[in-house]
Amino acid sequence: MSRRNPEIARHPEKAKRAASHPKRPGEECKATPGAWVPRVDRGRCEGKKDCAEVCPYDVFEIRRIDDADFAALGPLGKLKSMVHGRITAYTPGEADCKSCGLCVVACPEKAITLVRL
Repeated sequence: MSRRNPEIARHPEKAKRAASHPKRPGEECKATPGAWVPRVDRGRCEGKKDCAEVCPYDVFEIRRIDDADFAALGPLGKLKSMVHGRITAYTPGEADCKSCGLCVVACPEKAITLVRL
């Protein structure tokens, strides 16, 4: 069963641009699933969905920020979150990540990094 939100469509054009980005990190979708995981900086994420639109492995879910995550933000992060409807990206499928790096370069807020486990 897919975690993909049916309201978030894949965008092949965005994925193609991200794939050709010269500073794309990761292992070009060749890593063992779960060897790398994406980390979202909730203080930067505005929930614009670019990560979910380019991810070929359904790693991301865009939804309302959890109360505990919102409470952990600083004052500026809370304000930014509220301005953007308290929407952020979560990674329920991070175990399926193959380190494409597409999400990192597609994110307009630069809120995603890949972390090697």
